[in-house]
Amino acid sequence: MDVFDISTFSLLIIGGFLVTGAANGFNQVIEREHDKLMERTAVRPLPLGNLSATQAFIFSLIIGALGIFALNHINPQGSFFGLMSKSGAFGLLSMVLYVLAYTPLKRISPFAITVGAVPGAIPFLLGFVAATDDFGVAAGTLFAIQFFWQYPHFIAIAWVQDGEYKKAGFKMMLGGEKGKYPAFIGVITSVLMTFISVIPFLFEIPLLSLSVYGAVIVFLLGAWFTSKAVKLYQNCDDITARTLMLSSFAYLPLMQIIYMLDKFLIQ
Repeated sequence: MDVFDISTFSLLIIGGFLVTGAANGFNQVIEREHDKLMERTAVRPLPLGNLSATQAFIFSLIIGALGIFALNHINPQGSFFGLMSKSGAFGLLSMVLYVLAYTPLKRISPFAITVGAVPGAIPFLLGFVAATDDFGVAAGTLFAIQFFWQYPHFIAIAWVQDGEYKKAGFKMMLGGEKGKYPAFIGVITSVLMTFISVIPFLFEIPLLSLSVYGAVIVFLLGAWFTSKAVKLYQNCDDITARTLMLSSFAYLPLMQIIYMLDKFLIQ
C-alpha cells in the first residue's frame, strides 16, 4: 500500500482494539479467583462481583468476533488458504495464544513469558501486514523487536510485582526468584532487540528502510534501554527494576516514532 488508506486504518484500529479487549476479557474470566488475591487486580469487576463470569464471557466473545470480522476485511484478497485475510488470521492467532496458552501457563511455569511474547509482538506485525499486505522479512523484523523487548519489560514487572504474583499463584519470575539469572536474560534480550532494530539499515530490507540518521538514533535509544537492564543485573533491587519497567514503557513508542519520522521526513 503506497498511500495512507483511512478505511484500512479504521478497520485496523477497531479490530485491534476489540481483539485485545476480548483477549483481556477472557483472561479475566479465567483468572477471576486469582485476581481476588492481588491488590492491583482485586478491584476488577469480576473479583468485586459487579459482573458475572457468564456476562464477561459472552461480552468478550462478541467483541472478539467483531474484532476478527473487522481485521478480516483488511486486504481480503491476500488470504490464507482462501479462508481469512492475513490480518484476520494474525488477530485470531494472537487472541487464541494469549487466552489458551499464555493465561493458563502463568500458573505453571515462567516459560509463560516466552509464550506470551508471541501474541504480545503480533500487534506490531499486524499493523505492517495491514498496511502492506506483505508477510516477509520486514514484518518478521518488527515482530522480533517487540518479541525481545518483552523480556526485560516483563522481567521488570515480575520483579516489582513478585510478592503479589506469588500470593496469587502465578509463576512469572524466570528462574523462580529475583536475582542475577532473570536480570541477565533481560540484558541479553535487550542487546538482541537493539541489534535487530538497526537491521533495516544494515541489510536494506525491502519495505522497511532506515536511514543512517534513524539507525544511529534507534541504536542509541536501544543502548539507553539496555543500560537500564545492565543496572538491574548489577544492583538486583526493586528500585532499579521499577526504573527498567518505566524505561520499557518509554522505549517502544519512541522507537516506533523514530521509524515513522525517519521514513517520512528523512528518506
